[in-house]
Amino acid sequence: MSGSDERQPDSSYQIVVLSGPAGSGKTTIVQRLLRESPVPLVMSVSATTRPPRTGEVDGRDYYFLSPEEFERHRAHGDFLEYAEVHKSGRWYGTLLSELDRARQAGAWPLLEVDVEGALNVMRRFPDALTIFLSTPSFDEYEQRLRSRGTEGEEDIQRRLQTARNEVQSAVRYRYRVVNDDLDRAVREICGIIAEREAELHA
Repeated sequence: MSGSDERQPDSSYQIVVLSGPAGSGKTTIVQRLLRESPVPLVMSVSATTRPPRTGEVDGRDYYFLSPEEFERHRAHGDFLEYAEVHKSGRWYGTLLSELDRARQAGAWPLLEVDVEGALNVMRRFPDALTIFLSTPSFDEYEQRLRSRGTEGEEDIQRRLQTARNEVQSAVRYRYRVVNDDLDRAVREICGIIAEREAELHA
């Protein structure tokens, strides 16, 4: 089950959505974009029902909600998108208040979400700037996953299957960027953002 609520975001929002399988380099690219983007970006903080990991801070890394709190927000229509991830029983979502936070800062909200969440955003906000990040080959996904050393074999296999499914959805994004070279990929995404800003002010 996944979805989005019925309230529509204000038409003045320019949402930037970045997706890609585990190991595609999303986290590093996001950090660079927050520093180097030609348009100010504010990273959207996701809400989740999973417990915090060591070192994670509520409100900075995630909004850590109980299942009951998450369901209450969902019932009230507070989410732009939400989904159960990896069939784990744990829910993730983007609160509409995160879009307000970015707008108040004079910035565009940057959402790093999985494909399911991105597709929900596209349905709500067809003009969203959606970017799918990939590696040059699928073998490299597996290599990067294994090199992290943070997942067991069962988890790796589940993530690889998820990645296969996600890659098939890449055609639904406005842009597809191959992270074969970090600096080049960041420049390409910054160029995409600059082009959209120019279109908005044309």
